[in-house]
Amino acid sequence: MRKRLDDIENNFANWTPQPIQVAESELINLPDHLRKTYVVVASRGECDAVAVSNQTGRCRAIESNYLNQLSRMGWLNKRRIAKTVHFRPMTSGNVRRNPLEAMKN
Repeated sequence: MRKRLDDIENNFANWTPQPIQVAESELINLPDHLRKTYVVVASRGECDAVAVSNQTGRCRAIESNYLNQLSRMGWLNKRRIAKTVHFRPMTSGNVRRNPLEAMKN
């Protein structure tokens, strides 16, 4: 528990968010729970489910589910580093942000 609190404290102390390159009209299309997760990933640049859960206050399993949903919808890229999966915002050239298009696949 103490390690998690220290991690949260360090994240806030060193937090330098990057500007999000997504129009507000596109973000509004995301449900609230996914938007909160996406904003954390976009502000950090790249992170795993543990880092996102430390920021949002939700458990890691829920954040992992939300991150995978965002990845399937075309909002995030994911890559495996050892045993963890890291997520980062999709580059503008590869974006597929239409939820109906994502459901077809």
